[in-house]
Amino acid sequence: MVDHRSQVRLLLQTNAVIIPTLLWPISYLPTGYVVRSQRDIVSIFASRSLSNTLPSDVSLANVAVLMCSYNGETFLAEQLDSIERQSHQGWRLFISDDGSKDGSPAIFQHYCNRWGSDRLSVVSGPQKGFVANFLSLTCRSEIQADYFAWCDQDDIWNEDKLQVAVDWLQSQPSNVPALYCGRTKLVGDSGAALGFSPLFALPPHFSNALVQSIAGGNTMVFNQAARDLIIEAGADVIVPSHDWWAYQLVTGAGGVVHYDAVPRMQYRQHDENLIGSNSSWAARLVRLRMIFQGRFYEWNEQNIRALEAMEHRLCEEHRTTLARFKIARSQTLFRRVLGFWSAGLYRQTFMGNLGLIFATLLKKI
Repeated sequence: MVDHRSQVRLLLQTNAVIIPTLLWPISYLPTGYVVRSQRDIVSIFASRSLSNTLPSDVSLANVAVLMCSYNGETFLAEQLDSIERQSHQGWRLFISDDGSKDGSPAIFQHYCNRWGSDRLSVVSGPQKGFVANFLSLTCRSEIQADYFAWCDQDDIWNEDKLQVAVDWLQSQPSNVPALYCGRTKLVGDSGAALGFSPLFALPPHFSNALVQSIAGGNTMVFNQAARDLIIEAGADVIVPSHDWWAYQLVTGAGGVVHYDAVPRMQYRQHDENLIGSNSSWAARLVRLRMIFQGRFYEWNEQNIRALEAMEHRLCEEHRTTLARFKIARSQTLFRRVLGFWSAGLYRQTFMGNLGLIFATLLKKI
């Protein structure tokens, strides 16, 4: 079976594809990019009907851990045990199972008996792929919490994963969409260390989000205001990846994204997804091939349509950026390059931007 999630991550989350200096300087930041003060950010959302209740004590913050599963019996118990060991104990786990035919349901039942139903709830997923599963679970109205953490079925969380995320989210205005994400330690099937995901240093921004996802959903924890955006967009929105979509939505709406350079979890690499988080030359060639085959172009088509449906939630500057991006994609080479430059598009690494300029020249973006 083709692992579609790993295919999406091939291009979005790794050293795949900042444009060389002749077009986009490496130190370039988007036109009009300003690091807003907290007061400025709050003012953007003061009039919006988003959640504005925040716990007064971080130790009381409730975190809904949102796990999607499918035939994951091999590593499931190890992941569940790592959740149980979290230093922040104000969590509840919700699992959306997409029709597992292996021993996963029995493992769920074991942990439900062990933890109690107040700690673990299992629901049936839509069986339409991993993106639909994560979005449908995130949009379930019966799930109520202060923060929401996406979770894969086969990783291992460090004990401080939730605590660090909650500490940062607690420092943000509650009516401003906020999303925590970060780097990961890569491990194999046996748990042996394989290295780390790429370290990104440029600031998260909508102009980056249009062409790259900086982190996997398994690292993401977000507040209710960010969840409100996802819910409004709908569980049935057609996008290539839920994590890339969250990054685009939160930055596009003027929210705040924090990228943690310190890995807080071990991301399990299988044969199907090893290339996606590998920075070897062989992996880069595979990703470039996917660009040339038009996969990246198709994903951008989906994202643009989804963002246009949420255009009323985007900041004015980001509506302009989106429009420039959309128009430039269909222009002649000179106008295409000029349009992408005016939109301030950038990826996080030199190699990433080198791939991006090749895709621009070949009209594959």
